[in-house]
Amino acid sequence: MATDQNNQHSSAIDPKTLAGRRAVVTGGTLGMGRAIVQALTDRGAEVMYTGRSDRRLAEAQAALDTPLAHPVRSDATDAGAITALRDQVADRLGGIDYLFVNQGIAEFQTLEEVTEESWDRIFDVNAKGAFFTVQRLAPLMAEGGSIVFTTVSNDQIFPGLSAYSGAKEAVAAFAKVLAAELLPRRIRVNAIALGFILTPTMGVAELTDEQRAEFIEQGNAFTPMGRGGTVEEVAAAALYLAVEATFTTGVELPVDGGFGQGLGA
Repeated sequence: MATDQNNQHSSAIDPKTLAGRRAVVTGGTLGMGRAIVQALTDRGAEVMYTGRSDRRLAEAQAALDTPLAHPVRSDATDAGAITALRDQVADRLGGIDYLFVNQGIAEFQTLEEVTEESWDRIFDVNAKGAFFTVQRLAPLMAEGGSIVFTTVSNDQIFPGLSAYSGAKEAVAAFAKVLAAELLPRRIRVNAIALGFILTPTMGVAELTDEQRAEFIEQGNAFTPMGRGGTVEEVAAAALYLAVEATFTTGVELPVDGGFGQGLGA
């Protein structure tokens, strides 16, 4: 145990310390997910990553430009697709050391605008899909492995994101329960709680250029550090929890520039 922990801790120094390790990243075609895939493969891990769009999968694979990354078309709202993902992972990797559950969608809708259809869509991707991805893939995880969920800093809120915030709070809740359930297998379960992060879509479906610019301005203003976080900073936090934080489980690590910590005015 001590030897394994020391090897994992050295990943911050040796860029290839994850050689031989296997990982799955859901929602890995762009933004934070792709940055996590990049960080893993840069350190020598073999990674299968998912996306729903063939175009985005192809673009991601070209950008990653490594034989260690394997794209998989998969829809987190489709139970059959999640089962097929499990089978593909078993066939190619045999097992998993790290699982990053990163898929997510958000839609700005006020109380009056939310429909049952939009509510179900957001919960299906962010909460239901996340849970059943872990349920299907957990049997493939090696003892001593690690799961990292992507949640959101909810201490400060944006109006119009009730469904999204609720779904991510659900993820934070069952992540803690799964941390307890998987303790006998020494599988650690943690989450990164994100604030304002600069990504191509800003995590919001069908955002116009004008809306994106306004969103960035508001995000910078609300973040005590005065800027949005980078996807590389998110990936660094995710890998820390997965690889180096070997005595940490059941926590939600804020990666939010002080957004949810009551700092600033």
